[in-house]
Amino acid sequence: MHHAEASNFASGLTKKDVYAQVVEHSRGLFDGQRNWRQNLSSNLSNASSLIYHALHSLPSPSSAVNWCGFYVLDPTTPSQLLLGPFQGHVACQTIGFGRGVCGTAASAQTTQLVKDVEAFPGHIACDAASKSEIVVPIIQKGKVVAIIDIDCAELNGFDEDDKEALETIAALLAESCDF
Repeated sequence: MHHAEASNFASGLTKKDVYAQVVEHSRGLFDGQRNWRQNLSSNLSNASSLIYHALHSLPSPSSAVNWCGFYVLDPTTPSQLLLGPFQGHVACQTIGFGRGVCGTAASAQTTQLVKDVEAFPGHIACDAASKSEIVVPIIQKGKVVAIIDIDCAELNGFDEDDKEALETIAALLAESCDF
């Protein structure tokens, strides 16, 4: 059983080591927690907390993450995402496919690694402090069911290590949850 200590990360770890710990704890937290109505929210809540605290345990720019969470497919409007569990300031409640970084990741079904959000056409600024962003689609049975969205208050806040680790977490969520 995992406890609040799962969100504690030792100082001096590399980004890869911290993400490995997130994946390990996620596997334990998600085990047996598949049902949408009862447990998906719990899985996404715990994942956003783990990722948020993991990034804050690292040096800059990772420690400048100011939003970490999920948008899930709207069951009533399949081309729209609804705000899910997150850490950070209040956020946009709905995002259409193809709009902003989140909607682009959902419609393209590919990770969007944005070094400077001001240079991204159509960027949706929920938090004016955000300077860079990474959005990773969660794909189940060939369809986007949710996205992981993380913002950073510094330019170039994310790199290929983030992309690789977050894609692993997205795949784990797709395997572990019934969306």
